Amino acid sequence: MLIDAHQHFWRLADRAGHWPPPALVPIHRDFAHADLEPLLAQSGVTGTVLVQSLPTVADTLQLLELADRHPVVKGVVGWVDLLAKDAPEQIDALARHRKLKGLRPMLQDLPDPSWIAQAALTPAVTAMQAHGLVFDALVLPRHLGALLAFAQRHPGLAIVIDHAAKPEIALGRLDPWRQDMAALAALPRVHCKLSGLLTEAGAHARASALEPYVAHLFATFGAERLVWGSDWPVLNLAAEYADWLAMAQALCKDQPGMDDTHMAAIFGGNARRIYRLD
Repeated sequence: MLIDAHQHFWRLADRAGHWPPPALVPIHRDFAHADLEPLLAQSGVTGTVLVQSLPTVADTLQLLELADRHPVVKGVVGWVDLLAKDAPEQIDALARHRKLKGLRPMLQDLPDPSWIAQAALTPAVTAMQAHGLVFDALVLPRHLGALLAFAQRHPGLAIVIDHAAKPEIALGRLDPWRQDMAALAALPRVHCKLSGLLTEAGAHARASALEPYVAHLFATFGAERLVWGSDWPVLNLAAEYADWLAMAQALCKDQPGMDDTHMAAIFGGNARRIYRLD
């Protein structure tokens, strides 16, 4: 089963004051299941993980409703204010929905890069673990030290780093991202998404620019903890859906020791296991 572990739906009417701005013409419109369905069929993708893009519980409830209406959506990664006094109760309530599989604070938008390292998050994290929820980490390279401290504090929590922490591919910069990702990869419950890389490459959106970053992820996380995602429709800023899938498959096939079993894991099996998809 080919799984897209990272895609979005949104309505501009719900996003006043939120990203994307009008200047990003290819993605400044509504995106719904009807837009994605033909792309999935063309590429042979049979399931997706729908990920939040607004920091509201209302958005999460809307995504869960969409997941109920569209069987191809196997799971939802939603949002809760993890510092709210009633965060554990909110998580308990949302987790009653069988398709809620994870939560994602929008760390890249928070002014404090160390926000994730605070101990005050423990009650919410404990509630997440009680329900087997995954923590999706939407981070930039500057957050990785704090994310490491968070992961070390909560060794039983499954963490998935979205978009490989958005390395500075457009600048060709590997360090200190390379060392920081290796430190996180040393923790067995930390995983990483092969997603969002083309948009970080800017004018260098080609396989050769991505290859050093992908090679490092394989060397550290291994095929067992890497998960492919499209990041559609943000992907539209850089490539077509089928083109990114083909590029990602080619990049993975070129890695040492790659075989059909590993390919099946990266492009479906790992997502099903980590997010506990039906």
